[in-house]
Amino acid sequence: MSLSGETIRKIREAIKSAFPNRDELVMMLRMELDIPESEVPDGSNYNLVVFNLIDQLDRQNRIPELIKGALNERPGNPDVQKVAQEINAIYSNLSDKPLLKSFEFDVVTVNAQGWKISRKRCRAQYFTEDLGNGVTLEMVAIPGGTFMMGAPKNEKDSFDYERPQHEVTVQPFFMGRYPVTQAQWRAVAALPQVNKELKPNPSYFKGDDRPVEQISWYDALEFCARLNFTINVTTQRDYRLPSEAEWEYACRAGTTTPFYFGETITTDLANYRGNSTYGNAPQGEYREETTTVGRFPPNAFGLYDLHGNVWEWCADTWHKNYEGAPKDGSAWINDNDNPILRGGSWGNLPVLCRSAFRFYDSWAERDSHDDLIGFRVVCAFGRT
Repeated sequence: MSLSGETIRKIREAIKSAFPNRDELVMMLRMELDIPESEVPDGSNYNLVVFNLIDQLDRQNRIPELIKGALNERPGNPDVQKVAQEINAIYSNLSDKPLLKSFEFDVVTVNAQGWKISRKRCRAQYFTEDLGNGVTLEMVAIPGGTFMMGAPKNEKDSFDYERPQHEVTVQPFFMGRYPVTQAQWRAVAALPQVNKELKPNPSYFKGDDRPVEQISWYDALEFCARLNFTINVTTQRDYRLPSEAEWEYACRAGTTTPFYFGETITTDLANYRGNSTYGNAPQGEYREETTTVGRFPPNAFGLYDLHGNVWEWCADTWHKNYEGAPKDGSAWINDNDNPILRGGSWGNLPVLCRSAFRFYDSWAERDSHDDLIGFRVVCAFGRT
């Protein structure tokens, strides 16, 4: 795309501020853009070197890559930060959708005894975000629609704060195929800081493909901010936490039963406190730890691990019931310090893993860290 002369001028000044000589500039270009020194303009006039380089990269549509590379190498430079925000805003207005790929999977349904009564083949679409060093983030397309949010009064062991059931219309969005893994967390934690530091290995239960845990609500927001501030320069995605309505809509995937598997769950289907039961299901294994993501069957949207494994942060704050709740799927926020958690975890009773169950507690404030808590991200760019 064509950038204005004023924007190009700001880019030149930012590059000269961050890399005051050709040697430093050459090193950044080689490390971040894989450009050999032979392809970098030469000469004794450094202003002209930068002028010609920017002109060259602009014609190649590589300005976002340049700014991303400069930000990676000089994250504290205010001129680079400002121009990165401007470039991000410009490219965020593009309407190109991400390239979607398809995958197939089996969805199982169980009865109240936990016996599998059906299996069907489903298909979903997704795109892949490259986080670097071979680590990717898979974002599944969630179609828009209308659903009944909350639990009906006759749902076993349901609570009044899951009511009144109300109709909500949700716009299309993308959601992480899995909870954010420890490998994905490390990749993003290595990106330039936006608002707060992130520990690269915070989890109690270690494993690249296990969900990251001991993540506060603020940590999850910083993860999204780093994605948007750095990777977003070239991909124009807007990553964030899901609203509570988006989370439940995505979890249910068209079902109205307590779980997306049906009337109950078993430890063949999810990771929870398996020595306890829901309905007439049998007791199972209590693993007492997280499990690798994707180990259990997905729902009809192609999402995994929404029941159990780790609690997932939402953008909303706690309300004692759904009286006055938004009907458009947006986050419902007040001035309390208790964001919503959804989905249950490896350490919780199955009743707390239901699609409608919503949770907060005094220990689950915005800055809480616990090995029961993780998160997944959503993205509203390139809606299907």
